[in-house]
Amino acid sequence: MKIFNTLLLLSLIAICSSSYADKGLAFVHGTGKQTNALDDYWTAEFVDSVRQGLSNPNKYTVINCDFDQYMWDDAAAGCLASQLNNFITNDNIDDLIMITHSNGGNIARWILSNPTWDASYASIINVTSNVIALAPSSGGTPLADAAIEGNVFEQAVGWLLGYQSDAVKQQQVSWMDFYNETWLYGTQNRPATLKPFEVVVGSDVSSAVWDHDSYCGGYASQVALETTQNWLDNCSDGFLDCKSQNAAGSVWFLDTSKTNDREPLSHQQSRRTCFNLDTLLRQHI
Repeated sequence: MKIFNTLLLLSLIAICSSSYADKGLAFVHGTGKQTNALDDYWTAEFVDSVRQGLSNPNKYTVINCDFDQYMWDDAAAGCLASQLNNFITNDNIDDLIMITHSNGGNIARWILSNPTWDASYASIINVTSNVIALAPSSGGTPLADAAIEGNVFEQAVGWLLGYQSDAVKQQQVSWMDFYNETWLYGTQNRPATLKPFEVVVGSDVSSAVWDHDSYCGGYASQVALETTQNWLDNCSDGFLDCKSQNAAGSVWFLDTSKTNDREPLSHQQSRRTCFNLDTLLRQHI
């Protein structure tokens, strides 16, 4: 009986220990050099809503790095790795979830695909449970090709891409094809990423002036994305074709399958509290 009670006690301790694992959440922005991504990229409304899904909502971090660089650059993946490791160490995180947006998914996927590139990557991979990639540019975008060509179209996409940065060059379709075939995991006929890479796909842009849904995330952004969508497939979020977003990892959901009133998520809206996206993320983590 004593042995039975001891084993029972040890089992309860193990269960309680796993129940109170220190789960942490990292918000990883997209293209651009960020110094205040909380306000300038995500908004506090979005971050504060999503992190309520944690048992301790204070166990979160918002990444600020120079993602205008190539994904492997010290200012990009190196900066992300450094900030994640600081977060893991300082907050005793043993279960990390990353929420990425757009090109941020490429930076995270670089780390998950190249564990020996930098000694700091291993500790991140070890504690990461999954990456939730919102509208990732896994397959690149024709808009990057247009911007690099330097034609007049560059004026329309500069606010999205940062014009002709290294990150924009990287997101050209043929360049991403090369990286996906060589350096990155998760795409067809390649090994899976070392931790799950779950994708949310945005499929359309609404900009009708009479439709209040067009104003979520900013009406001006919707109009601009409606314009850029003319250079993309019918299924696109105004910046990325759906086939680019679902080129790597596994699709968690296509926007209209789960959003309120089956509303599509534009590229801008997929980092905002639009159509219950924040609630879906909160419940998922």
